[in-house]
Amino acid sequence: MDLRFEQYLKNSEILKKYIPEASVSIVAQWIIEYDFKLKIKKERSTRLGDYTSPRNGLNHLITVNHNLNKFAFLITLVHEVAHLVTYNTYKNTVNPHGKEWKQSFQNLMKPFLNTDIFPLEIFSALRKYIQNPAASSCSDTQLLRTLKLYDENTHTIFLEHLPQNAMFLYNGTRVFKKGEKIRKRFKCLEIKNGAIYLFNPLVEVELFEPLSAQSA
Repeated sequence: MDLRFEQYLKNSEILKKYIPEASVSIVAQWIIEYDFKLKIKKERSTRLGDYTSPRNGLNHLITVNHNLNKFAFLITLVHEVAHLVTYNTYKNTVNPHGKEWKQSFQNLMKPFLNTDIFPLEIFSALRKYIQNPAASSCSDTQLLRTLKLYDENTHTIFLEHLPQNAMFLYNGTRVFKKGEKIRKRFKCLEIKNGAIYLFNPLVEVELFEPLSAQSA
């Protein structure tokens, strides 16, 4: 068996676990064509995926968080492949999320923009997002809200659902107080150090109940 075809089959089997089946053949071929290593990583709170250009004799490296649903995983993967394509053409001479990357992302997404791959709600939100893609799909609240509908964890609490002044846990350890909304984000106070942070309305949180309230 041809080694490239054997690698294609191997890639396909792994990808079926993470992306919609109708998208597998294209992505499996990309891994060979663009010669990159795909690593599935544990959840990272600061990023969904990333791209590292070749260095020290190593290939292009793309990582994606393992816990994304299949639709979010595919969009994140295409986002990172767009960085690879942009790097191959321009190296480090252009803005990471400038017009060159946006054009690459739009071109790479075209084969997937159909309802055989994405449910209608995601397809509609993605078509709007792709007109002017941002540095992260998380920055588009409509797309993110739609993608979250397909997460396995249906008991997630989003920050936007909490009342103002509610206390919440972020990342399981840091306690914040929800404040007013400023443009597209909520202004929140970290209780421990008094610092102010701006949160995406769709960040996943836990309702915090102080010990005094629990024992009352």
